[in-house]
Amino acid sequence: MTKVSIVYKGKGLASLSISGHAGTNVEGKDLVCAAVSAISFGALNALEDIDNDFDYEIDNDEPLIKLAPKGAISDHDETVIETLIIQLKTIEASYPEAITIKERK
Repeated sequence: MTKVSIVYKGKGLASLSISGHAGTNVEGKDLVCAAVSAISFGALNALEDIDNDFDYEIDNDEPLIKLAPKGAISDHDETVIETLIIQLKTIEASYPEAITIKERK
């Protein structure tokens, strides 16, 4: 199962992590994993200055993505992250057996 953890601090994002395989098909043919990977990496690529504005870790073997803002982020990056979360929730609504999202403040 793919597990998404989102932690908020105040109104902003404190951290976001995505880990695990969806398990809806064999590795390499799992459409849920492919969707999560595509939107996640698309979002990371869309962030304005990931190297300076975020602490992040990407491990393709695990699989694992961790992302945490170092401080205040731009409106653009906030929109990118909000869009990523909406897209992940859309996948979760269609495939609740394959992806779970936990949010906490």
